[in-house]
Amino acid sequence: MTDIPQIVGRLLQALLPLLLALACGALLLLLLERDPVSFYATIIERGLLSRLGLQESLTRSAPLLLLAAGLIVAFRAGLWNLGVDGQFLLAAVITAALAPGLAATLPPWLALPLAMLAAFAVAALWAALPAFLKARYGVNEIITTLMMTFLGISLANLLIKLPFNDPATTSPQTLTLATADRLPRLLGSTVHLGLVIALLALLLVHWAMTRTALGLRLRILGANPLTARHVGLPVTGLTFLAFGLSAGLAGLAGAVEILGVWGTVRADWNPAYGMLVIPLVFLARFHGGAVIFFVFVFAVLSIGGETAARRADLPNYFLLVLVALILVFLALTEWLSARPLMRKRG
Repeated sequence: MTDIPQIVGRLLQALLPLLLALACGALLLLLLERDPVSFYATIIERGLLSRLGLQESLTRSAPLLLLAAGLIVAFRAGLWNLGVDGQFLLAAVITAALAPGLAATLPPWLALPLAMLAAFAVAALWAALPAFLKARYGVNEIITTLMMTFLGISLANLLIKLPFNDPATTSPQTLTLATADRLPRLLGSTVHLGLVIALLALLLVHWAMTRTALGLRLRILGANPLTARHVGLPVTGLTFLAFGLSAGLAGLAGAVEILGVWGTVRADWNPAYGMLVIPLVFLARFHGGAVIFFVFVFAVLSIGGETAARRADLPNYFLLVLVALILVFLALTEWLSARPLMRKRG
């Protein structure tokens, strides 16, 4: 019973930034002479209540959950892997290039896992340089991972336009994986198996980070690297491992998106999911179960928001405004919650 106030407080602390962002979004809509009730009702109707919209929201959740799982690993280890978008896109391109050939020569139960394994490995290797610079020289990983994102996006587009380009198409893109060779659909819906893979991966990450010795070591590294070295933990190895797992899961997200939805990658395609997922992970306080809730809410906002923005004659960037507001109010609530602690220390 004594934990109930703490649980309620944490729940309010997590939900408050989202609710405040939606309230400010409503005020912005009023200033733009739009009806916020109609706008949000359209989001709920299109992204949640309609059968097709709900399936699209669940499908959109799959790569977001995998990205969130990778970010949890990095953040718990005290590392800022801001290169997830580059890792995602580069792995997606490799998946799109390999999958048609694998599907033509191997059974689906082997071709699809091999494509996903290749995506995981490519993304993990792409994060090796930031990991090395962080572990060996203490270089700020925010700078190096952002740098690798720009390089990854550029390299992905180069691969699409040159070696992986499908000559049968007019605009640059990779070969298209046949619909029959993609991830199976669940229960006759449009939701693919990638959602199950993402949920299992996220729950496995949550279990590993909270219930295993490896997770404890990574959390100690994140809490205080000097303490980690003092107690004899292999800081360099743990840094490489955390970066590799985080980036690998981002790469797996790219593979799932291609194998489950698109089947190909066109030049200049970049959904930029990574930066959108970061505030959701912080809202959830790195808790796997809470991440599932916030990711699904965001997916509903994303799917329903496209229709709502079109009906309200607004650009789709309005959703990014909501994400920015969530970040602002998240920072504000964190500051307010830390003030009593600062007073006690003072």
